[in-house]
Amino acid sequence: MSPALLACLLLLLLAGCLGCQHHACRCLARVFICQESQVVQVPRDIPANTTELRFVLTKMRVIPKGAFTGLVDLEKIEISQNDALEVIEANVFSNLPKLHEIRIEKANNLVYIDKDAFQHLPSLRYLLISNTGLRFLPAVHKIHSFQKVLLWLNKNGIQDIEDHAFNGTYLDELNLSDNHNLEKLPNEVFQGANGPVVLDISSTKISFLPSHGLELIKKLRARSTYNLKKLPDLSKFRSLIEANFTYPSHCCAFTNWKRQKTELHPICSISQVKQDFEEKPGKKLQRRSAAEDYISNYGIGFDPAENEFDYGLCNEVVNVVCSPKPDAFNPCEDIMGYNILRVLIWFINILAITGNTVVLIILISSQYKLTVPRFLMCNLAFADLCIGIYLLFIASVDIQTKSQYYNYAIDWQTGAGCNAAGFFTVFASELSVYTLTVITLERWHTITYAMQLHRKVRLRHAVIVMIFGWVFAFTVALLPIFGVSSYMKVSICLPMDIETPFAQAYVMFLLVLNVLAFVVICVCYTCIYFTVRNPNVVSSNSDTKIAKRMAILIFTDFLCMAPISFFAISASLKVPLITVSNSKILLVLFYPINSCANPFLYAIFTKTFRRDFFILLSKFGCCEMQAQIYRTEISSSAHTFHTRNGHCPPASKNGDGTIYSLVPLNHLN
Repeated sequence: MSPALLACLLLLLLAGCLGCQHHACRCLARVFICQESQVVQVPRDIPANTTELRFVLTKMRVIPKGAFTGLVDLEKIEISQNDALEVIEANVFSNLPKLHEIRIEKANNLVYIDKDAFQHLPSLRYLLISNTGLRFLPAVHKIHSFQKVLLWLNKNGIQDIEDHAFNGTYLDELNLSDNHNLEKLPNEVFQGANGPVVLDISSTKISFLPSHGLELIKKLRARSTYNLKKLPDLSKFRSLIEANFTYPSHCCAFTNWKRQKTELHPICSISQVKQDFEEKPGKKLQRRSAAEDYISNYGIGFDPAENEFDYGLCNEVVNVVCSPKPDAFNPCEDIMGYNILRVLIWFINILAITGNTVVLIILISSQYKLTVPRFLMCNLAFADLCIGIYLLFIASVDIQTKSQYYNYAIDWQTGAGCNAAGFFTVFASELSVYTLTVITLERWHTITYAMQLHRKVRLRHAVIVMIFGWVFAFTVALLPIFGVSSYMKVSICLPMDIETPFAQAYVMFLLVLNVLAFVVICVCYTCIYFTVRNPNVVSSNSDTKIAKRMAILIFTDFLCMAPISFFAISASLKVPLITVSNSKILLVLFYPINSCANPFLYAIFTKTFRRDFFILLSKFGCCEMQAQIYRTEISSSAHTFHTRNGHCPPASKNGDGTIYSLVPLNHLN
């Protein structure tokens, strides 16, 4: 090398280095680095041949208009860890033909980027704006890049995105994750854009996906997006092959959803091509210009060397890989998983509602004095009516969400509907069990001390006891709303898993009380059985009737409580023995047994109830003869009672042995 040429090279190198001198910045080859807090503004002496800019830990408050103008070789810009940066003005990133990467991150006070900051960047491939205070999406539709852009706008304070925000942009990936204040994507947000192929809205408050622009999405990420409870029509996802959601129920939408690649590739839909392929299977055809861009972007089946597309792939079936997968506690089925249950639940809830409503009407409208048995029956009928209403509510929601439960599951499970249903059923079931126990104890006491009128249970005593029962039932039903537990009894609302010690204690407490109530009922009815066997109390014929009815009562209580208690205890001990699907059988066939049977066993089948029923109908001109018969019997019984100078006579030999009252009707009324 000649001395003259060597001197020229040294002069050029020296000129480059001199042009890169700055009191707080340095130049490494063609990389310009400012990494000092003394840097408070963009240096004016950035070399024209710089290919990379790095501003790290600086104190620049504003990046002014045209700060990087003329840096035609610039390929990469990084502005990070600058807590003083507040504003990026217009044309800062404009007309830089080789710029392919922009990184702006960890600038918590950056709240404004001018709408003209990004313009005419034909080589831009990667734009990252992360961990800033931006509340509005920067304008990116003027970038006009010829590349597929990866746009990362995660961990900002973005609250709003306008329609057509990405118009003219060639989006490969759009990452909006961790924008915790972002609530919606407008329906036209992707209108005019090509893409995105990958969309990430994880950890946002987005509740609905746009109705347009989802056709090219291949990967959708929506983890920890708790407000996204409903998906758009699945036909919108023409290219989707992978999805990550927050709730397992969303994956149920794709469980049996299969598409042919005809839906993935518009080129497959060209009628003539499809016809040619059908006539000559396995044929490879030249790529159509109408689909050229699509195939070059998503070239599945495209052979670049031959510039051909294999149309044989159009008939392949594509499955969507989805997570989290449904499990035993989140099965892919409707609320009523079996059609037979869907029919039975309507029959049972109508029976429970009708029976208990009739009992309430008859007891409340009776012209006779409100006695303790009548008062307790009113409470029992109301509790069982609530169970019927709860089942009606469940059945109605099942009909409404049939075949599309995956789109309603989250709203139902986490919304007011399931909470209301859960509160209703816990309150009603506990009040029903409590009232049954009180009725049993009252009857045992009445029979045991039948001749000791001073020990008779008064109405005021029954009112006090039932007030306590109402407060107890209301309290235990309200606790899950405040997070003590989930409504594990309502297994179709929430999974039957018990995660916290408080929840476990809550469930065990209720189960133990219910089991104790069943034991008390059995013991009391056993005592009643042996008491009524005394011939001085009731005839042998009546004795037999009472024994049969007590057996039915205990059997129905056992059918209702035993299966539910057994499986609930196993679940509370972290050893669940039944799935949510099978638990629905318990819900429909066992849980409401008492609610359907109680109005008949405790009221409708008793002589006293029939008396009140016919007397009420007689007021409307119906069944007057039957009503008159009962009135005559009452008058005769009252006359006999008064002629005995106030002494309580033994039960009539012609009585029907009803458990509704084991002492004369005139005494109870």
